[in-house]
Amino acid sequence: MAQHTRNIGIMAHIDAGKTTTTERILYYTGKSHRIGEVDDGAATMDWMVQEQDRGITITSAATQIQWHDHTINIIDTPGHVDFTAEVERSLRVLDGAVAIFCAVGGVEPQSETVWRQADAYEVPRIAFVNKMDRIGADFFSVINEIRDKLAAHPVPLFIPIGSENAFTGTIDLIEMEELHWIETEHGRTFEKRPVRSELVAVAEEWHEHLMDTVSTYSDEITGLLLEEQPVPAELIRGVLREQTLERTLLPVYVGASLRNIGVQPLMDGVIDFLPAPEELPPITGVHPKKGEPVEVDRVVDGQSVAMVFKIQADREAGSLSFIRVYQGTIKSGTAVFNHNQGKRERVNRILRMHANRTEQVDRLEAGDIGVIVGFKLAQTGDTIGSEGFPVVLERMHFPQPVITVAIEPQTLSERDRLKEVLAILTREDPTFLWKEDEDTGELVISGMGELHLDVLVTRIIDDYKVKAKVGNPQVTYRESVTASNEHREVFQKVIGGKENRAELLLRVYPQQRGAGNHFESSVPESKLPKQFAAACERGIRAAFSSGIRLGYPGIDIGVELVDAVYDDQTASEFAFEAAASLGFDNACTGAAPVLLEPVMKIDVLVPKEFMGETINGITTRGGIVHSVESRPNIEHITAEAPLRKMFGYSTALRSTTQGRGNYAMEFSHFAPSDGR
Repeated sequence: MAQHTRNIGIMAHIDAGKTTTTERILYYTGKSHRIGEVDDGAATMDWMVQEQDRGITITSAATQIQWHDHTINIIDTPGHVDFTAEVERSLRVLDGAVAIFCAVGGVEPQSETVWRQADAYEVPRIAFVNKMDRIGADFFSVINEIRDKLAAHPVPLFIPIGSENAFTGTIDLIEMEELHWIETEHGRTFEKRPVRSELVAVAEEWHEHLMDTVSTYSDEITGLLLEEQPVPAELIRGVLREQTLERTLLPVYVGASLRNIGVQPLMDGVIDFLPAPEELPPITGVHPKKGEPVEVDRVVDGQSVAMVFKIQADREAGSLSFIRVYQGTIKSGTAVFNHNQGKRERVNRILRMHANRTEQVDRLEAGDIGVIVGFKLAQTGDTIGSEGFPVVLERMHFPQPVITVAIEPQTLSERDRLKEVLAILTREDPTFLWKEDEDTGELVISGMGELHLDVLVTRIIDDYKVKAKVGNPQVTYRESVTASNEHREVFQKVIGGKENRAELLLRVYPQQRGAGNHFESSVPESKLPKQFAAACERGIRAAFSSGIRLGYPGIDIGVELVDAVYDDQTASEFAFEAAASLGFDNACTGAAPVLLEPVMKIDVLVPKEFMGETINGITTRGGIVHSVESRPNIEHITAEAPLRKMFGYSTALRSTTQGRGNYAMEFSHFAPSDGR
């Protein structure tokens, strides 16, 4: 079964036409009986109401389709940078990806972000240059941008016939023939024709480029070319497949999904060039207790290992756990072990998803993607499987939220319901956090950006019907130290008639920005037993999160336990933990503490005539412009600015550019705040 399976994601920035392309794939494979347009709000994959309202994809819907005796699981990933967690999670479980680029916009900032994430997870890719029918479309300049900006090696397998309104079809460079789609049939069928005389020169030039590239990796092709013998198409595809899996070459397809041109060859490319699950190397996890590496072979007859890559709350079914099976088989009605939580969970039902429709199955095998109904404890990133094969696949690392908003239920009776909903949303989305302010009792939610929180708040109010009011967005600051300082802390307290005493000497010092917090003990075990040193570390780690002066989390702080006075009669773990926590606060207060604020990387795309005003708008918000890159009809401005000054920027940009500018913003780093 798995040999004929492909697990792929479709990745791109906003407006490259990702969802439209996915819709066409569903239509041509018979999963959808009508074509849904994003433009008219009827896209099948965008099943959350908000996605249809905003015309963007927020959650990665998983869908299974059949194409030429192959099963393809498609995971539709979000292109908006606020939904980093969704993209990370999808890439973690994919075997290959289709990167979609807009023929007008080319490689946009968010394409680069997602591309870097795919590089980190070593995902083989093919590319599709979409929207060839749009004004300003230029296939060959996109090829150059892929080479320059993404450091990839693009190999066009098809080139467009014409562009903009004159875009009528494509030329297949392997078979050397023209393809023309029949418009009256929504592009379900296409005709093959010989390359017409006026296009022969350009077709031969790009065919030669293709042959030069593949011959570099194949002595057999080089031999045939030197002998001027024809090179079989299957041999070319075989070499391309090898190099795509090695990630040395990137096969490129071209089309216009909205006009139904070019989608079927792209589907063939998924099967021709992207890997089946068992073609990939074993995945390495760690033993949950020993911490030693454990290899997971991608075989059906091994002990079961799977990963929960997404949790979604469903009103009827409860919690849906999307899983990817790496090894063995998971059957309906059995129990599996959650290695992260250390508990057994029951598999009540197993479903295969088709966007918003489901089909019940009795098992999932290695290489499959499906949904389990019935898990109570599972969280995103958990490893489940056989109790006899303990392994935890690498936990996903999600960035820290940088923006917070206070949310308040309209009535006291709604408060518990709101807390329930917040807990559900946190299980679904690890970059969404909430807490109750101990002093004010206020509920505070945190996320990756304005759009991220906006979407979550809309879900709370509209999907879960919780009546709540939301405050203005606030920046989440951090605290750190800028100097080194030593401090001796003595903790003494009589509890229940017993004296508890601990004495410590701590040194705090600044770490490099982005290095994280660090704790080390220089006190030998003979002077301070292991459990008390561990208590000190617990106290320090707890103190990191509660900050120094203003209560914001502390970052990039190094702490060394230099000395400790331990007395058998009065020592207790509680005393050492408390001394470490208090000592940390006092040591940091004398180490020139500093307030840090999030600085965002901003990419703005605006028509030329609005460039001056746009740059002015960024600098008045305290931003620094790093570069301006001219493209046909558009300027790409790269800048950075403090997040607190960027609230409401989308509205300002729209009014400055008459609605024609757009921007992407992502967290860059923390820097000392110049005051509020």
